[in-house]
Amino acid sequence: MSQGDYDINSQGIVFFIRKWKSVLLTTSILAFLISMAFSFFIEDKYKSSVVLFPSTTSSVSRALLNDENYKEKDFLEFGEEEEAEQMIQILKSDAIRQHIIEKYDLMNHYQIDPESEFKQTQLYKEYERNIDFFRTKFMSVEIEVLDTDPVMAANIANEIAGMLDSVKNTMLKRVAQQAFKIVEKEYKTLVTEIDQMEDTLNHIRSLGVQDYETQVEVLSDQYGAALVKNNTAAANKLNARLDTLSKYGGKYLSLVQQLEYEREKLSDMREIYAEARVNAETTIDQKFVVNKAYPAEKPTYPIRWLIISVSTLATFLFTMIVLILLDPKS
Repeated sequence: MSQGDYDINSQGIVFFIRKWKSVLLTTSILAFLISMAFSFFIEDKYKSSVVLFPSTTSSVSRALLNDENYKEKDFLEFGEEEEAEQMIQILKSDAIRQHIIEKYDLMNHYQIDPESEFKQTQLYKEYERNIDFFRTKFMSVEIEVLDTDPVMAANIANEIAGMLDSVKNTMLKRVAQQAFKIVEKEYKTLVTEIDQMEDTLNHIRSLGVQDYETQVEVLSDQYGAALVKNNTAAANKLNARLDTLSKYGGKYLSLVQQLEYEREKLSDMREIYAEARVNAETTIDQKFVVNKAYPAEKPTYPIRWLIISVSTLATFLFTMIVLILLDPKS
């Protein structure tokens, strides 16, 4: 093999680079200078982030009223994968996005033409490009915000974290209030029914029916004794009382039994009512904040040395490939 006939091996590559070193060096230097100039035209962006852990329960009553059926859930524990994924979905909700867009006037901040036909699409894309949410390997959720203004980036990240409780509690409270209205209606209906039964029972008692079974036994004995003694007046009085017991006794027994059942039902309903009321009227934090966002001291994006290095290396390799294809001795 002559000196001009090189192969694809270490010696051949070295020879090829030496042969075309002026071209390779020139294109690489140009690529270096152009990529450097280009990188400085890219706006600096600063990153701020908030790290959150989701709570393990969203129910105030279960968290605070010592629900036996929910004893395995401690509201002071961190949530796991499922809760983290739910948190991310809420962080991506339209309610939070719209609040951030309006509060920080992102249409103007991102320099989007308000007269553009696709302004909302452009705004949402820019929002998603600069604001991201992801689950970490520790099952926490990180809110990451990039912005040309470090203070703005920190403020947006903290505001999104603060909005989480508001949005989630609003969602939960809407359902809790609907449930409370249903439970409250049933509870009040039951209380009214019990009051009516007690009024009826009191009326029957006022007629002399106090303890049906005992009274029947005692009065029957007394009536029999009066007949034996031929005491007609006493027998007539006792017979009248027995007639009253006979007339109202069945209803009395039925009411007593039903009232006992309804009171037990009311006791269970009272617990449900208390839980529903707490859920409808009270809220708790839905997150644990590990780190708040602070303004970054130096930009995170772009990574200029990486842009320059990759551009220069890519240009060098591309030039080599073109030269190999064009060189008849390659």
